[in-house]
Amino acid sequence: MVTVQMTLDEKLVKRVDDLAHKLRTSRSAFAREALKEAVRKHQVLELERKHKSGYQRRPAAKGEFDIFENERAWGEA
Repeated sequence: MVTVQMTLDEKLVKRVDDLAHKLRTSRSAFAREALKEAVRKHQVLELERKHKSGYQRRPAAKGEFDIFENERAWGEA
């Protein structure tokens, strides 16, 4: 692992420390997980942006997804 030095607002550090303590983890472990989640979220948003862009450039043809019509039906509960 690499050690990274960061400058954070004191109130944020206090909140992170309190939450890390409550979760029985360290500040570093909490920050690692938060950063991993932020990267995953960014990746999902980027894929969604590409997906949207693709459909804007080439919209679905009329009837292209009709075969899935029955799959969408949830029926009655």
